[in-house]
Amino acid sequence: MYKAIDIDRKNLTIMGVKFPDIKSLESTANAIGTNMFEGFEPSKELIQFYQDWKTDLISESDFLSKLSAIYGK
Repeated sequence: MYKAIDIDRKNLTIMGVKFPDIKSLESTANAIGTNMFEGFEPSKELIQFYQDWKTDLISESDFLSKLSAIYGK
């Protein structure tokens, strides 16, 4: 079932997570929306985690390890 998420284009946030520009916000929102139709349920923590990876605050290996831990794969 589709559940709306809070997207604030004026303040450049998705579920309270700040994005650096409108292009990043919209591309992330589109990706989230597409995956929500497949059953993905986003959380603020997961969006923040993704944003940290995209802005190089965490490494790709840490990102992949954490995803594996979250999703058990």
